[in-house]
Amino acid sequence: MGPTVAIIGAGFAGLCMAIRLREAGIRSFTVFERGPGVGGTWRDNTYPGAGCDVPSHLYSFSFERYSSWTRRYPGQPEILAYLEMCADRYGVRPYVRLNTEVTAAVYDESLGRWRVRTSAGEELFDVVVSAVGQLSRPRLPDIPGMDDFRGASFHSARWDHSADLTGRRVAVIGSGSSAAQLIPPVAEAAAHLDVFQRTPNWVLPKPDGVFGPAARTALHRVPFLQRGYREWFYRYTEGVLYPALSGGWSAGPVRQRALAHLRARVPDPELRAKLTPDHPVGCRRIVIDSGFYPALTRPDVDVVTEPIVRVAPGGVETTGGLREADVIVYATGFDATGFLSPVEVVGRGGRRLAEEWRDGAEAYLGIAVPRFPNLFLLYGPNTNLGHTSIIFMIECQVRYVMGCLPYLVERGPMEVDPAAMDAWRRRLAEAMGPMVWQAGCTSWYKDAAGRIATNWPGPTTLYRRLTRAPRPSAFRFAR
Repeated sequence: MGPTVAIIGAGFAGLCMAIRLREAGIRSFTVFERGPGVGGTWRDNTYPGAGCDVPSHLYSFSFERYSSWTRRYPGQPEILAYLEMCADRYGVRPYVRLNTEVTAAVYDESLGRWRVRTSAGEELFDVVVSAVGQLSRPRLPDIPGMDDFRGASFHSARWDHSADLTGRRVAVIGSGSSAAQLIPPVAEAAAHLDVFQRTPNWVLPKPDGVFGPAARTALHRVPFLQRGYREWFYRYTEGVLYPALSGGWSAGPVRQRALAHLRARVPDPELRAKLTPDHPVGCRRIVIDSGFYPALTRPDVDVVTEPIVRVAPGGVETTGGLREADVIVYATGFDATGFLSPVEVVGRGGRRLAEEWRDGAEAYLGIAVPRFPNLFLLYGPNTNLGHTSIIFMIECQVRYVMGCLPYLVERGPMEVDPAAMDAWRRRLAEAMGPMVWQAGCTSWYKDAAGRIATNWPGPTTLYRRLTRAPRPSAFRFAR
């Protein structure tokens, strides 16, 4: 039977946890999903051009090396179909409760169990696993007058498919990864597009390509070929892209590659100047897209860099005047440092997680928090990546949580020791020193205090070693 486990979220992390529990013979788990289907961020983000900037054979579970990807960089529909296939193939769909939002998780010390409150009622669980991710809560900007706009307006992650952009004047506020993907198709449809850019990002071309029937057959029929293809991409990201973020040998070459791409795709020197960042490569998330720059050079597209003053009923007003718009798209990212928010989490002694994290979210290995027994986080603080597939990190974390379950069954509720948390905090701060994210730019990697709260500062091979198995000495047990 095993412990009863509540999993919050049915995206990549939640499904991975559910699959591993079921494979271990544990059937006493429930996946709570607030949305109408599995898939998490790949269910929510349906904007035109939505896709992944990590190669498909790397952006997938190691235990389900899907061989039928149609292209090197998959689009949103294909990734969602992959996750739905995994939910069916591994038999976890019956354990998923859709349209059921978790509102609170309160630890009952008298029982040594969690009271999980949802939109459908309250239930008791031995273990709570948060799999809500870092990119699940859209962040709207704080601009005066947003409610006064007469036309359609929406966040990119809540795309309004009833809004026809054909022949309309469209304003896109933001120029990050989501904006870079949606701007080319929106520019094709719109009569005119204004892109409001606050800070330019470094852009690398996406070496996309279609897998033809022969390639798909080879990847399917020759197992070592698919493993080798995946391994090559992984070694490239670790050996070339990671050093660019940590002050290593590749920072210069990656910057030169980005500048060469900018020069080749944007011949106008004035526009090129607007699009040239003044921060090091990787300080903000690198945009990987080949269609972004060509779309910005269209005669019916303007890149607007004047600060926005307010949203007016008829458009967006900047310090340079009013830019008329029929539709506004907010491509302004997510509340990445909120983590479990807005779920109310109360641990031992009535400690509230929101209060514990008032100075910034942190967790031991990104997974466990002192005074919150049997609470585990997937894709938690300081486990995001700027260079390779987050699925790698999720699988490491799920393996670690699975390693904790026998201990808590045998020795009672377990929580990370504050001394272990202090040592982890010091180690993390030291490792963060040389990382380019500290260079002074603004980014969603940072919390309100300016601390890097989302990203992992080491190679993923190190994280895999650190999470290979839990150390009992790092925890306190009830028995």
